[in-house]
Amino acid sequence: MPAERMLPTSEAEDLIALTRDIARKELAPRAAPAEEAEAFPREMFRLLGRAGLLGLPYPEEQGGGGQPYEVYLQVLEEIAAVWASVAVGVSVHTLSCYPAAAFGTDEQRKRLPELLGGELLGGYALSEAHAGSDAAALSSRAVPDGDGYRVTGTKTWITHGGEADFYVLFARTSDEGGRGISCFLVDGAMPGLTFGPPERKMGLTGSTTAQLIFEDARLPAGSRLGEEGQGFPIALSALDSGRLGIAACAVGLAQGALDHAVAYAAGREQFGRPIIANQGLSFLLADMAAAVESARATYLEAARRKDRGLPFGRQASIAKLVATDAAMKVTIDAVQVLGGYGYTRDFPVERYMREAKVMQIFEGTNQIQRMVIGRHLARDAERDVR
Repeated sequence: MPAERMLPTSEAEDLIALTRDIARKELAPRAAPAEEAEAFPREMFRLLGRAGLLGLPYPEEQGGGGQPYEVYLQVLEEIAAVWASVAVGVSVHTLSCYPAAAFGTDEQRKRLPELLGGELLGGYALSEAHAGSDAAALSSRAVPDGDGYRVTGTKTWITHGGEADFYVLFARTSDEGGRGISCFLVDGAMPGLTFGPPERKMGLTGSTTAQLIFEDARLPAGSRLGEEGQGFPIALSALDSGRLGIAACAVGLAQGALDHAVAYAAGREQFGRPIIANQGLSFLLADMAAAVESARATYLEAARRKDRGLPFGRQASIAKLVATDAAMKVTIDAVQVLGGYGYTRDFPVERYMREAKVMQIFEGTNQIQRMVIGRHLARDAERDVR
């Protein structure tokens, strides 16, 4: 049963209908075989790009869809309900376009229609082996070289590593901690950039995750986004929006698991009646539905604040925390509803459960989200005292 939505415009309603149609006809039949084969679904991203779904929250004059975040996230959720790897990929691509859109020069922004047009796919190169949650500790270095830079270092856990056409790279340009990081837009095929083997993951096996290895790679003039040393604030501002993307993916994943569980419970008979008629099971399903709808409301509240130009960092962390914890619980319960069948690969709920786990980890672990929320509360309390 598809999620019931209150959308702001008829155009948004048409967009959700288009997404559901693509998800049902194109994505759903391919999801399980691709995940089983650990095959990267590049053509699916091209398909979504041609449908105008890879640049939804960016202005039309930049090549985007001109949609509010409230709508973009619900599109993302619809995709995640059938194929989380693709939804996460769309979220990462959207995140990767943000620094150029928000901090690029007029000349750099001329590339946005190309980046958002649907044929190219982006990656976000921030994390390192010893700088995951502590992004200010990264050690990859960009050294000035004429009118450009030379980069040396290794980025880890990069979604679309080796698959993306471009990456947003964060590298150190001085030793001033968080103030010594700069942001760059780099070509995925540039000389001096190689890739590690794909990580062997528990879930999201259709989404390639790999190291980016820079060995004296030269970045041309005009590749830096923003001022030198501005990279850390760029990264943090981008991650607020990225966390909303992951929250929407988590809710979509949970909705998909709930839909499969309800359909199974309605069709499975024991003792002469459908098992959904048993109070113990119906209460479990009710709790699952409550978790999904509560999480959806949480990310939509944050998105609406963003759309209105209000601060939304605390709300984004809350949405990411609530939605991903809900996805983990709902997918575990979906496996329980299906019993032994839920533990087999004949039904998708076991895959959903494996995929839900990483939602609590990337874009800032849920422990980090609690730290962010707590710091916001402490700052608000200090301000109120004053």
